[in-house]
Amino acid sequence: MLDTWEAATKRALKAGFEIIEVHCAHGYLLHEFLSPLANSRTDEYGGSLENRMRFPLRVIERVRKTMPDDLPMFVRISAVDAMPGGWSQDDSVVFAAKAKALGADVIDCSTGGLRGYEGASFPGYQVPHTQRIKEETGILGMAVGLITDARHAEALVSANQTDLVALGREALFDPQWPNHARRELGQEVLDYSNWPIQSGHWLTGREKQLGHK
Repeated sequence: MLDTWEAATKRALKAGFEIIEVHCAHGYLLHEFLSPLANSRTDEYGGSLENRMRFPLRVIERVRKTMPDDLPMFVRISAVDAMPGGWSQDDSVVFAAKAKALGADVIDCSTGGLRGYEGASFPGYQVPHTQRIKEETGILGMAVGLITDARHAEALVSANQTDLVALGREALFDPQWPNHARRELGQEVLDYSNWPIQSGHWLTGREKQLGHK
């Protein structure tokens, strides 16, 4: 089965992707191995934490070996199942350290996914997971979770609570979020050079009509 991850990695690289992320979260296959809520195996891939991590770590190792050394590999995890008897933050710290030893560059921390999520949700609610993993393992972290405001994202990075911020639904709501963020955080008002040419040209003209300088 490891060959399928290797093949997928090669296809992504051939297509021009410059980052590969191994998805170990949200109830997908590798998360099902990790979480005691889903993994009821009695062989070398079930039972203890060491056994439950075995297959996901083998996937991470194979993907890293398939990639060029100069391209980063991310690993996405559900840092907690947020349900009794589930995967814990302590487990995530152990797993992140082992992933780092195999060549992972960034841990992308989400939560839940097997049977819903029972924790509180508020802007940045998953950031503490990223911060703890960063502090205890030294790996770079990526934070997610209702981070919608550019100044909030910038503050999280500036405070070293995370190294990167990922957008999901907010990017669906506002596909030009990165460009709006650049302007909000101090980019010159009339600079639309980073926008798609189809819209940047017309928006530059609009700014001039509105008298912005």
